[in-house]
Amino acid sequence: MIIIILLNIGVDYFINRILLNSNKNRCWSRVYSIFSITITLGVVVVISLPRRSGSDATLLFVMWMLFSYFSIYIPRYFYVIFKFLSLLPQLWKKRKWSNVPYIGVAIGIFSFLLMWWGALVNRYNIEINEVSVEVIDLPQSFDGYRIAQISDLHLGTFNNDTTFVTELVDAINKANVDAVMFTGDIVNRKSSELLPFEKILSRIKAKDGVFSILGNHDYGDYADWNSQNEKDANLKLMHDIQQRINWKLLLNQTAYIFRGSDSIAVVGVENVGDPPFKIYGSLDEAYDMINDSKTKILLTHNPAHWEKDIKNNQDSNIALTLSGHTHAMQISVCGLSPSIFRYECWSGLYTDKFNQNLYVNVGGSGKTIHGGTVVGGYNGGGSASSWGGHYTEGSGGGATHIATSSGELKELVDNKDSILIVAGGGGGANYDDGTAQW
Repeated sequence: MIIIILLNIGVDYFINRILLNSNKNRCWSRVYSIFSITITLGVVVVISLPRRSGSDATLLFVMWMLFSYFSIYIPRYFYVIFKFLSLLPQLWKKRKWSNVPYIGVAIGIFSFLLMWWGALVNRYNIEINEVSVEVIDLPQSFDGYRIAQISDLHLGTFNNDTTFVTELVDAINKANVDAVMFTGDIVNRKSSELLPFEKILSRIKAKDGVFSILGNHDYGDYADWNSQNEKDANLKLMHDIQQRINWKLLLNQTAYIFRGSDSIAVVGVENVGDPPFKIYGSLDEAYDMINDSKTKILLTHNPAHWEKDIKNNQDSNIALTLSGHTHAMQISVCGLSPSIFRYECWSGLYTDKFNQNLYVNVGGSGKTIHGGTVVGGYNGGGSASSWGGHYTEGSGGGATHIATSSGELKELVDNKDSILIVAGGGGGANYDDGTAQW
C-alpha cells in the first residue's frame, strides 16, 4: 500500500505541473494540491486503523474509504497514461497529439461513475446466470437434476441490514432447484457475522438441501484473538450455525445423493489455495479414489486448487468442480478484469482435455446466482450436465446422515431418500439393488 501511495504522489506531482504550466492563475493548482494532500493523509490514517481487532463498523469504514481513494486515483491514471501517449510524436520531432488527453479525461470520468454505480446500485442487483456443462456417463436418474451455486456472501459487509439477503433468499427459493452448493467465504472475519442472517438463510429451500464448504475468510484468520481457545470457539460457532440452518457442511468429506439405484458424490474440501492463504483441505482425505467411475462434484473455494491438482490430470475423474474466491478482483467490464494477471481461471466455465469442468462464481457479496440443470450422459454416451446460474440454497428434502460403518451405510442406503456424508469416501456409497459397497 505504501508503494501505491508513493506512485499516486508521483501522479499528483505530474498533474500539478501540468496545471501550473497551463494556467497563469495558480488557483486550480493550489486547490488540486490541497485536495490531494488531504486525501493522501486521510488514507494514511485509514490504513492505520485496526482492521483485524477493530469492530465491524471500523472495518466497513476502512473498506469504503479505500474504495473512495482508488475511485479518485484510477481516473487520474487514465489521464496520465493518455497524456504520455499524446507526447509520443515529439520523439520524432512532430507536434504532440493535443486532443488525446481529453480521451483520458473521458475514460477517467466514466471509470469513476462506473465504480460508484457498481458500489451503490449494482451491488444490490440479483443476477441469474445459466451455464451448460457436459458430463460423460451421468447416471440416468440424474437426467434433469438441477444444481445452484452461491459463493462469497461475506455477510459482514451488510452489517446487520438483512434487507438484501432477504430479497436474495426469496429469489433463491423461486429457482426451485434440486440442490444448492455454497463454496465458501460466508463471513469476512468472525462467525458472529452470521448471527443476524441465521433465520433468513434457514428459509432457503432445495429438494436435497444445501451443501457447503469453508473459504479462507471462514476460519478466523483475519481477526486477532486473545487465545487459541477463543479462535477455536469462533470456528465451532461457524460449524454450529451451519448445522442449525440445516446446511450440510463438508469438512474434507463426501456426501452422496441417491436417486433410485443411482448416486452422485458431492466432495467438499476445506480451503486449498495459493499463498498467502492457509491450506486446511485435503482432497485425498475427502475422497481417496478420485479416478474411480463415480460422477463427482467437487466443492473447493479457490480455483487454484483445480488448476494445480485436477486440470489435465489423467489420474483424476471429477466431472464438475465449483469454486469462488476471485470476485473478479471486484472489477469486470465487458468480460475483462485485472483477475487475469493473478488467476488462470477467474470467472465462468473452464474444461480441460479430459472433460473435467470448473465453474468459478465471482460472488461479490452474493449478488450473482449460478445454477442449472443436469441433462443426460449415461450408458457411455456423451451427454450433458447443464449447470449454471441460480443462487439457491436450501434445507431441502432428504435426511442427512454421517455414516460411520458399512452396516450403517447399508441401513441408510435402503432408505432411498437419504443423503449420506462420509469422510474419505472414495469409491464408497455405490450400491446396486440395495447392496452397499465401500
